[in-house]
Amino acid sequence: MCKGLAALPATCLKSAKDMKHRLGFLLQKSDSCDYSSSQGKKEKIYSSPRLSPEEVRKWADSLENLIHHDRGLAAFRAFLKSEYSEENIEFWVSCEEYKKTKSPAKLSPKARKIYDEFISVQATKEVNLDSCTREKTSHNMLEPTLSCFDEAQRKIFTLMEKDSYRRFLKSPYYLDLVSPPGAGCGPENCKRNHTHSLDCNSNIISQCA
Repeated sequence: MCKGLAALPATCLKSAKDMKHRLGFLLQKSDSCDYSSSQGKKEKIYSSPRLSPEEVRKWADSLENLIHHDRGLAAFRAFLKSEYSEENIEFWVSCEEYKKTKSPAKLSPKARKIYDEFISVQATKEVNLDSCTREKTSHNMLEPTLSCFDEAQRKIFTLMEKDSYRRFLKSPYYLDLVSPPGAGCGPENCKRNHTHSLDCNSNIISQCA
């Protein structure tokens, strides 16, 4: 043994060995956790039931079919997020959940939360409403009912239907799901960026799993 090490007290040598052992254990555990986490994500993606092209094609019939389907809603939400306009679908979903409120005592606080988040002047996720609808909705806040957001919700639905929904049907978020498995790389498919396509499907599937 080297003289330098031999000169050290036995307790120091023992501490050094213990520290080396613990460090090795922690590194091994870290690698194991990273692998498990990675495997878990892959399993979550690949274990998600695949949508049939026929089921996805129904989304093109109407916006109602799309957003009333759990995975269609997730796909549309992911698309809107890519366009930085997800506040529209979030507002629509919030209104749907609000209308399911059973306790009258919860109506006012829930309504105020939706109003502050999506409609007020200082709203963090302000939706695009005309002044008349905004004013009427503001008036409804005085005595909130289950229908106090109905007009605003209809306006946002129509806005999505005429604008973002049409773009969604032409986007990889929809086209990559409606194409049957193993479809060849035809002119339509080759135009789409392959990497972006994989990222889109991964995001959609992970949200729906």
